[in-house]
Amino acid sequence: MRMSRRSYAHYCPIARSLDVVGERWTLLIVRELALGPRRYTDLHADLPGISTDVLATRLKDMEANGLVVRRRLSVPVWVYELTARGRGLVPVLAGLASWGSALLSDDADPTDALRGHWFAIPVATALRQAADGATGTARVQVDEHGWCLRIDAHDVVFLDADGFTDVANGTDVANGTDGTDVANGTDGTDVDVLVRLDTATATALARGDVRLDKAIANGDVHVKGSSALAASLTR
Repeated sequence: MRMSRRSYAHYCPIARSLDVVGERWTLLIVRELALGPRRYTDLHADLPGISTDVLATRLKDMEANGLVVRRRLSVPVWVYELTARGRGLVPVLAGLASWGSALLSDDADPTDALRGHWFAIPVATALRQAADGATGTARVQVDEHGWCLRIDAHDVVFLDADGFTDVANGTDVANGTDGTDVANGTDGTDVDVLVRLDTATATALARGDVRLDKAIANGDVHVKGSSALAASLTR
């Protein structure tokens, strides 16, 4: 394990964890990679405020600590993706999202950056709770950002192969700009349910201002599908 430039030097699991992920931007890079592999340029574009030097340094440290790997696709494109160790931080992010949702104001400040996929984890949590034990794959679209996930009885797993961007050719599958149906994954496999909402509704779900079933009933969340998972979400 490679320590950050500064260590707390405490023989404590929390301190040891912060030695590895406590540097500014590290957990937000994990947030970006939780949905699937990303190119360096994609990461930089979706982390407004980070410099290229800092991003490169963080990724290098995260590789050294076994959190991410860099690999070459069949086309001449390099991507970063989480290792199993890195994916173990997703529940940590879910806890932070739950704790920090109360810090979200009613509206984003004019200077705040905003991306729909930044609500992927709290929306996934709401879907799992509303599924009430039903399982299956879902494609979620928040504004122009879309991604795929699998809902299990006790967990949600983001599907790297069906991420919100087709990194192989740079197309935005959320908008169907590659000619595919947005109800399908990037490999053309049908998902069990398609869920659409906007960032305002995603924010309300994250803050606990509205339950998913109420948002569906109000028409703020659109659910499409004939599977048991879709029926469970809409009943």
